[in-house]
This record gives sequence, structure tokens and C-alpha cells, in this order.
Amino acid sequence: MTKEILRTLEELVNTPSPTGWTRLAEQYLMKKLQEYGCKPYQSNKGTVYAALNPDTKGDGLLLSAHVDTLGLMVRAIKSNGRLRVTTLGGFPLNYAEQENVVVHTRDGDTIDGTLRLNEPAVHVSREIGKTEREDSNMEVVLDRIVRSKEEVEELGICAGDYISLDPRFVYTGGFVKSRHLDDKASAAVLLELARRHKEGKWTSARPVTLMFTTFEEVGHGAAAAHPEGITDMIAVDMGVVGDDLRTDETKVSICAKDSSGPYNYDLTDALVQTAKKAGLDYAVDIYPYYGSDASAALAAGHDYRHALIGPGVAASHGYERVHEKGLEQTLQLLEHFLTAQ
Repeated sequence: MTKEILRTLEELVNTPSPTGWTRLAEQYLMKKLQEYGCKPYQSNKGTVYAALNPDTKGDGLLLSAHVDTLGLMVRAIKSNGRLRVTTLGGFPLNYAEQENVVVHTRDGDTIDGTLRLNEPAVHVSREIGKTEREDSNMEVVLDRIVRSKEEVEELGICAGDYISLDPRFVYTGGFVKSRHLDDKASAAVLLELARRHKEGKWTSARPVTLMFTTFEEVGHGAAAAHPEGITDMIAVDMGVVGDDLRTDETKVSICAKDSSGPYNYDLTDALVQTAKKAGLDYAVDIYPYYGSDASAALAAGHDYRHALIGPGVAASHGYERVHEKGLEQTLQLLEHFLTAQ
């Protein structure tokens, strides 16, 4: 079980998909779901769906994860041949400082570079520790000999090109360290859920549909184009680790409330009771600065009971970390819950 999730997770995080430019991840999902016996389809804006038991009747359950990630975009080409950037999704630029990046041009080319301070050498500047990490003080330096705006334009780079961050996937001591575990860790869990359903490892008496969104990081991933017959929605996203929260990287986290407000009490309680009965390592927490696809769906007017779970992920929106036990606990909670429906 763990090996399959880890293999899928590594493939996913190494597939660039900054929010707004997720075509490669969409193609990956479509291929995987087809391999698992599903008939996946997509919405106009790229969301990928797969009904796991399409012939089952009753109140539908929607499980969502998102494959769009944080990233950058070319804001402007500077006169010295460096790139000014704008962020995709909410994260401080110091979380990407000194990161290797790839610029994806509209011609289909990829050009490597590094995001760094405009003046990064400690032997030149004594103000590095005081410099504000913001777009006016940071730039992408391309791995090409270019010294002017015109030379960069000759490479095919222009404003609006997407820039992906090196995920730096590492598996060590049971931990996965990587960018983009939010939310590719949970996307890998849902793909494993589909694989195990095909093999008959679990079943459910109610219709279950997987939904992989592509604009969650900017707030409207699950706002539209839902399948019919859904009454409950569970967002499977990262659990927050830190401060006074009980979640850690080895647990499955169940969110009672985030910045959008409380989640449905009855559906959340059913997940808590399932975790207790199954003897899972779980925690119930409140995420103070967080919003999910489930809350976006309700804000868009969908009449669902909604809940949020996921493996505990440390250092969110930075160089993140999760443990294989957290992935397993999340998968087991879903399988136990779905089987009991």
C-alpha cells in the first residue's frame, strides 16, 4: 500500500502544475484512472472526475483533492535579462528563495533558472539579512548567457509564462520531504483508493466520485461543474501541523473549522467515530488560516454536508514534510468510512 502511494506521489510532485497551468498533471490523472478501470472525464476548466461505482444508486459522496500547486509567473523581463516574478497562490517569496526553477514558454520550451535576491552575494551586500523578500527585490536568473531584455525575448520568454519550482522529492526515515505535498499527497491517496477499489479491497453501498481540482490555490477549484446527485463532500487536503494543533505528520487530521467557518458537524463526527472505531491515529483540529475545496463548493451555492480530512503536512507552502504513516492513516479512514456507508 505504502509503496504504491509513494511511487504515485513522487510522480505527481515531479509533474509541474502551478495553478493555472496543470495540463501535465491532468494528463497523468486521466491515464492513471483509466489504468484503474475508471472512465474519467474533465470539466471545461480542467477538473478531473472519476466515478468509482457508477452503477450504484443513492446519495452521492464526492471526494476531492487538488493537483494545482504554488508557483510563479513572469511579471516582466528586466533590462539586464533577469525576470521579475509574481506569485501563484499564497506564499512568502522567502519560501522559494535560492530555489531552482523552470520557465515554461508558450512555444513549449523549458528554460532553467534560479530565484534569488537581486543582490545575493554576502561579499558584496551587507544588507541581505534586512532585505525584504518581495518581487521588487527578487528575480529569476536564467541558466543562459543573456544580458538584455531582447536576448531573453529571443529565447521565447514573455510576460505571463509559468514558472515551476523544483519539488526536491526526498524519501528518508519514512518521511517524504518535498514541495507540493499540498495537495499532491492527498491526490496520491485518492488514486490509491481507486486502485484498491478496482482490486476489490473495499466497496461502498453509495455512489462515490473522485474529483481532482485545478484552481484550489486561488480559491475556486471546486466552485462549479459538480456531478449530479451529490449530498456529501469530503475535501481530502493537507492537515496543518504547528502551534497548538494536535496533528503531526504521522496522523490523519480531521478539521472541525477553518477560516471559512465550521464544517458540517454530523459528517465530521461520522469521520471521527469511524477513526475511533478503527483504532486510527487521528487528531481533530482547527486551521486558523485555511480554506478548502469543500468550503469553496458551499460558497458557490452547493447544498452539501461538507468535511475536511488529510495527512498531517508540516511547513505548509514551504519545503513540506509528511510521513508514510499519515498517508496510510488517511487512506484507511476513507476505506473504513466508505465501506460503512
